[in-house]
Amino acid sequence: MTPAARLQAVIDLLTEIEATPRPADAVMSAYFRSRRYIGSKDRNAVAETAYAILRRHARLSWWLEREGHNADPRARVIANAIVGDGRRAAEVGQLFSGGKFAPEPWDEAEAKLARALDTHTLEHPAMSDTVRGECPDWAEAPLRAALGDRFAVEMQALLEPAPLDLRINPLKTDREAAVRALATAQIQAEPTRLSPLGLRVKGRPPLAAVDAFKKGLVEIQDEGSQLVALAVAPKPGMQVVDFCAGAGGKTLAIAALMNNKGRVVACDVLEGRLKRAAERFRRAGLHNIEPHPLTSERDPWVKRHKRKFDRVLVDAPCSGTGTWRRNPDSRWRPLGPGLSELVPLQANILDSAARLVRPGGRLIYATCSLLPEENERQIEGFVATHPEFTVMPASTVWDEAGWGRAPVEGPYLRLTPGRHNTDGFFAAVLERRAEEAPASAVVVEEAAAD
Repeated sequence: MTPAARLQAVIDLLTEIEATPRPADAVMSAYFRSRRYIGSKDRNAVAETAYAILRRHARLSWWLEREGHNADPRARVIANAIVGDGRRAAEVGQLFSGGKFAPEPWDEAEAKLARALDTHTLEHPAMSDTVRGECPDWAEAPLRAALGDRFAVEMQALLEPAPLDLRINPLKTDREAAVRALATAQIQAEPTRLSPLGLRVKGRPPLAAVDAFKKGLVEIQDEGSQLVALAVAPKPGMQVVDFCAGAGGKTLAIAALMNNKGRVVACDVLEGRLKRAAERFRRAGLHNIEPHPLTSERDPWVKRHKRKFDRVLVDAPCSGTGTWRRNPDSRWRPLGPGLSELVPLQANILDSAARLVRPGGRLIYATCSLLPEENERQIEGFVATHPEFTVMPASTVWDEAGWGRAPVEGPYLRLTPGRHNTDGFFAAVLERRAEEAPASAVVVEEAAAD
């Protein structure tokens, strides 16, 4: 593809993203699947430019508004090329030639916009912190409450592309062997800093075609997500529920940590996701996972299995603010329920899933959110109405499980891109009080022993 054709592809792709009520990564995948004639280098270049524009949404929109221009895909591509990538207006104008596969020539308003933006940079002293940090209005107050004086630092960290992390499958390999296996495919990887199971890969190699991936030695999983799975601290032989299993990433990690012994029930209200996850389970060589679709968080299955499980993970649906560097469009295109609907839903899911935890067992609540309403406030509200549960500090969990030093201090696992270079995650481990047997039961047991 010529540089001009690449720009037209970006315009087309952004137009599809705007018109399609699906996440941008899903729209991009469908776009390229239907255009297999686009080579890998061109595909990467087009996707990289489109993602850059999505990450610069607020700042590009600020410039377009300042110049009195609308923010359609063509305008955003023009503005990004000039103020985002530092190219001169005349150079960009030549690409809008109207030639074969090239964008149509600028109209008078676009030419005026390009001249006004020429020699400017993406950021301007008049921009607010929220614009500079690409923070939507609805999230500013709770994020400032959560991040305090680190608000600007963390918002900047959320603008960076996320690294590519892998989790080794301990049933099939260790980190050193996995590094060697990846190296045979010219893929460079090094151990992650916080997760004992993680590898961070250099670049964006096509992992799906690599033997180490096809044979189930490694899985793609952000280091922060790996740490949430470690917080479950499962042991071989346990009975475990992943209550909101989704695509099964944490389910895979939990089942592997159990060395294929015991049982992991992967639940979700979206049965299709569980069916797709089954292929990942097979590739990893895991046979201790039992998919179980639910009709809702109050499915009768929960009542029938009250107090039968050693560990219950609730990876609750949330705002996804911790994944903005991975899903930049989700800041501006909320495709699911808003915060006012999510918070009561999370509380209801947590309350229902708690019924599954046996005395002495643990309930692990997690989100990929940075907002207190979805995290600390949820746990405070739950403990207030469920006094049989107490918070177990992350350091205690790590010590008992033998994971080494905990990645955080304090009662909760709080991870942020700026501090930990992971996605933003929150996890709380709640232990259910071990109930004493009634006196009558003790008498019966003593008589039996005699």
